[in-house]
Amino acid sequence: MTISTMTKWFVTLAAAGLYVAASTANAQVARHEGIPSGSGSYEDLVKLYDEFLQWKDPAKANRTNPLRDVAGQTTDVYPDYGPRAVAERRRTLREFQARVDNMGVADWDRSKQAEFLAVRSRLDQHDFVLNVSRPWSRDPGFYVDQMLRITFADLPVRGDELADLRRNLTAISELVAQAQRNLTEVAADYADLAIFNLTTADGVGHGFPYRAAPPPGVLGWYDDLLARARAEQPELVDTVQAARDSIQGFLDWLRANRASMNGRAGVGKAAFDWYLKHVKLMPYTSDEIVVLGKRELDRLWALYALERHRNRNLPELEISESAEEYAQRIEQTDKRIRDFLVDEEIITIPDYIDKLDTNVPWIVRPGGPNFWEQVQYRDPTPDHLHAVIPGHRFDGVVERHNDHPIRGRLTSGARAEGWGVYLEEGMLHAGLMDDQPRVRELIYIFGIFRAARVPADVWLQLNEMTVSEVVDYWIERTPYLDENVARVDAEIYLRRPPGYGLGYTIGMLQMQRLLADVKMQQGDDFVLKDFHDEFMGLGRLPLSVIRWEMTGLDDEIRHFWKREPLPGT
Repeated sequence: MTISTMTKWFVTLAAAGLYVAASTANAQVARHEGIPSGSGSYEDLVKLYDEFLQWKDPAKANRTNPLRDVAGQTTDVYPDYGPRAVAERRRTLREFQARVDNMGVADWDRSKQAEFLAVRSRLDQHDFVLNVSRPWSRDPGFYVDQMLRITFADLPVRGDELADLRRNLTAISELVAQAQRNLTEVAADYADLAIFNLTTADGVGHGFPYRAAPPPGVLGWYDDLLARARAEQPELVDTVQAARDSIQGFLDWLRANRASMNGRAGVGKAAFDWYLKHVKLMPYTSDEIVVLGKRELDRLWALYALERHRNRNLPELEISESAEEYAQRIEQTDKRIRDFLVDEEIITIPDYIDKLDTNVPWIVRPGGPNFWEQVQYRDPTPDHLHAVIPGHRFDGVVERHNDHPIRGRLTSGARAEGWGVYLEEGMLHAGLMDDQPRVRELIYIFGIFRAARVPADVWLQLNEMTVSEVVDYWIERTPYLDENVARVDAEIYLRRPPGYGLGYTIGMLQMQRLLADVKMQQGDDFVLKDFHDEFMGLGRLPLSVIRWEMTGLDDEIRHFWKREPLPGT
């Protein structure tokens, strides 16, 4: 890997003599079947990727932070997903794909070839959304998601913020009209989830403003905004009321047409296996992933049983009694983890890593803490490792300091989540919880839920289970798990691009394989801190290509070069 492909973090490490350069094998080029040998240069690939990001999502490409929906679209202008607009998107995407197929990748070094595979996978992901997932015509939630978060606005608002809020609210009526025109092949699970989310609090409230009594669904949040407008900004009342009336009409339309909304939500086996290979760049089929997930679930339950036996005479961990006590536990946990990472030479903490927020806020719920809170309120360690340091928030700050035009703007979900899950049990084995035996149990509980997701995520996409059946499957197998968290997670993993839920555990297994490969190659020269630092410096590309970059082993990536047609197109 050259200096130009490193993050600023690794430029600093290299200057200090701490960066272990990639092996000379990186200069070698792959000659696998299907590798493009066209006329496009590496600079052409960089230009193409920038154009693709700008076309797909200008705000995100420019690293601004607009209000966003689950589909990744900004909500200040609701995009048109009518037949003509979708056909134009497909045409433009085909132009991007023709250009990427004409790259002279065969003559590039390994790091650039790895970036090519990652970039092409992003084009294939968008191809899949346009031609298989088709959320604008199959999923009412595609529109419901865009209706929600504008209600979180803090009133009063002035100037540009007021103009933006008015524009978003006024456009709700056209968003509803577009939904009713476009939703021609709605899946039953999607319809039920949309009706539920319009009328019922999800019981979790990821990122929602706190309310002692959570508003009942999207319509409830419009009532909340309406009440606040009456009290704090009456000039908005009519606009909010009109938007709410449009959404009520959409709910009435969904209920009236629900009987005919009987499509299947999952994408089916052929399409899902294609997605795993071409988009996620995973070296496993859906059948193999189910086996891996079940085996991991058995392993973690066995370890949990042994740990519970070992700790049988110790007091149970108690839930924090107040926000102040919980905040103190978080502060102590953060210091403990940071000191451990430094003292035990686990990973470099760059100077720009400052205080990082927690992932699970203090909330008092009428029915008691949910699954995440049951764990975190007892001890913040599991999710602090996964989602704070050196997990997601740490990982995200490092990425924001990466100005590489490809590696700094491309994130694999399995890489991000696999790294987070790897840290949970990985730091247990590295010694972080040697004097915290009951915390080790919490680590295994987290792992159990991640592993239980794996087969269920596959079964959702293969239409072998419904959301309600997955909820039952998870609750039966996961300590502390409540129905609300289970339902919200099932919805997320059914409605996100396929395979996100399985990426936690399968990504962790890929991380463990990478660690094993590098240790076996380096033998007594292996240094864990160098391994983690080099890994972080390669960005958040799919783990299979990172493994190839770090080890030269091509047994996984050789199968990715030859692109197969998307099923059904």
